[in-house]
Amino acid sequence: MIEFDYTPYQVVVPLFSFLMIVYAWNLVVRHKKTIWEGGLWTIFWSAIAYISFFPSSLQYLSQITGIKKNENAATITAIGVLFFVVFYMIIRLEELEQRLTKIVRDKALDNAGVPPARSEAKD
Repeated sequence: MIEFDYTPYQVVVPLFSFLMIVYAWNLVVRHKKTIWEGGLWTIFWSAIAYISFFPSSLQYLSQITGIKKNENAATITAIGVLFFVVFYMIIRLEELEQRLTKIVRDKALDNAGVPPARSEAKD
């Protein structure tokens, strides 16, 4: 008889990861997310599932970062990735605010009957 040495964590996390990948691609199919975003979610959740099966794979991350404990290396790397994501979202939010300001300004000028300036007409 085959004996499995999996912990509940090693069963639940890959199943949850699979569900999250399916959910991400469901959003892609419904055109609520891009293929790029679906791919990134797939890579992220696949990595989580892989690490749950093979926790010793974090040793490579420890060697790259120079941090002795695997858990600390994973935590610091995750915090770094989160900071990058937040930075990216702030930049995108500022771009959206600028676009919205321009649209509202143009609409207000149009409603007031003021023709757009020549430099703005090229945008």
